[in-house]
Amino acid sequence: MSKSIKTLIRLSRWEVDEKRRVLTELQNREDGIIAAMAEADQRMLVERQIASQDPTGAGSLFGAYAQAWMSRRETARGELASVREAIEVARDDLNDAFRRLKTFEITQKNQEKREQDEADRKEQANLDEIGLNIHRRKVRD
Repeated sequence: MSKSIKTLIRLSRWEVDEKRRVLTELQNREDGIIAAMAEADQRMLVERQIASQDPTGAGSLFGAYAQAWMSRRETARGELASVREAIEVARDDLNDAFRRLKTFEITQKNQEKREQDEADRKEQANLDEIGLNIHRRKVRD
């Protein structure tokens, strides 16, 4: 079997592993953004409750807090959309790399089968020759 196909398979496996790592990092980043957004929403609810209980003190500052919260939330949504687009690209890259790897593995499997078939054919030819020689000896004797 050719060393080049083994090398291609090894490199393709490495590429698939790298693409998986990138995809995992992006998915972890997406999870982090979602968790941060949920935490900010929870803090907003707490701040709203505090502001409703003390309208003169904390309530007067709540408007500025709410505006900052909305700004951060929009920024987080933009980041989330960007990460999700990157995840789609990473998935497509991973699928392409995986397809290439499978192509090389199938090629290797077919090549190994052809080599085994050739070895079996040669072995059968040798066995046929031995059988023919034995038969000739028996006929002569």
